[in-house]
Amino acid sequence: MISRILFVVVSVWLAIADLEAREDWITLENCRLVPNAANDGDSFHVSVNGKEYIFRLYLVDAPETDAVNPARLVEQAKHFGMTVPQVIEVGETAKAFVGEKLTEPFTVITHMANAMGRSNIERFYAFVQTKDGDLGEQLIANGLARIHGTRATPPGASNSAAERQRLEQLEDEAKRRKVGGWGKSGQPLNMASATPQPVASAAAPILVTPAPAAPTKSTERAADAGKLDVNTAAEKQLRDLPGIGPVLAQRIITARPFRSADDLKKVNGIGEKKYEKIRPYFN
Repeated sequence: MISRILFVVVSVWLAIADLEAREDWITLENCRLVPNAANDGDSFHVSVNGKEYIFRLYLVDAPETDAVNPARLVEQAKHFGMTVPQVIEVGETAKAFVGEKLTEPFTVITHMANAMGRSNIERFYAFVQTKDGDLGEQLIANGLARIHGTRATPPGASNSAAERQRLEQLEDEAKRRKVGGWGKSGQPLNMASATPQPVASAAAPILVTPAPAAPTKSTERAADAGKLDVNTAAEKQLRDLPGIGPVLAQRIITARPFRSADDLKKVNGIGEKKYEKIRPYFN
């Protein structure tokens, strides 16, 4: 009797697995990232064909960017061997990393499986392909996410176990190189200390993107020509500043008006060190 029950259970499980494997993926080309305060390293608003979606990456979990979910923060801190404040800092770095990777049109591949979420816009699980390859793999390779979450077999792969093994190899390499969250366990985090390193992959090399340590030529020219007005500076001018990417530039614009440039310290993602770097460029 027991053997017959087991046979039925296994048969049903195999049938479901086979159905999932044969289900067609939906491929959405020319997707664009939609700036939104709720975006983070593994979940973000996307616009395609005139419609807005929220997509959540399969198989990876980027650190939180706030303290809304304390239990998740503690889990992530334990995984990377860091303090909770450092987890939030890595989460902000992961969010900025994704923002930079998605500045150009990208591809979303999804079954439109419900990923739940707190927004009134439905959120779906997906794989995201950039010009550098799979976004989830890039996050793991740069120490900006952990392997976690709903299993799925990527298009072209034989099973989800193969992709998980691939992610484990990338994570082991990130640990060895001590990049991202693996760089400063239990110590003040210094993302700028990471040296760009290629990761062996069938796709294009993945590079760690360190924060600029000094003003670029464009920012030097801006400083020579006159300081910026914090309430009127264009997005391109803000992005020319050291350590300011598209996501942070949008946050500055959204937070306006400021009483003075000193209020930049109140913008999420601008810590004391970054503030000291960019403050001289404003009136």
